[in-house]
Amino acid sequence: MTYRIHSGYLMPYEPIEHSPKENKTTTEKKVAFKEILEQTTKKDSKAVKISNHAQQRLQQRNIVLEQGDLDKLQKAMENAGKKGAREAVLFYKDTVFLTSIRNNTIITALNSKERGENIFTNIDSAVVVGE
Repeated sequence: MTYRIHSGYLMPYEPIEHSPKENKTTTEKKVAFKEILEQTTKKDSKAVKISNHAQQRLQQRNIVLEQGDLDKLQKAMENAGKKGAREAVLFYKDTVFLTSIRNNTIITALNSKERGENIFTNIDSAVVVGE
């Protein structure tokens, strides 16, 4: 079935045929577009996003993240968000992740060899993630 948006509602849509037919009334519920949008964004909102910059750094530094690693980082970011964190540094294994908790995004990643002076700015929280 095809749908269209009319007055903020998702409505079933059937193409008009040129032969005369009975006028069918649909008994389907009208669903607000806002509800559908919220449902679809809720599904993806918890998934950790990795910025383009972070993807490049992960590749350059040969840092491989498996699904289990991402799950642990996601849980740590959720917990930090519950405590009011906005920008956090996550220490996980031998890697440091600079993250935006508000955007649920990994901004960059550093391994133990790349940390340099070990100074992180514009961070309001630090989280040590258990292995």
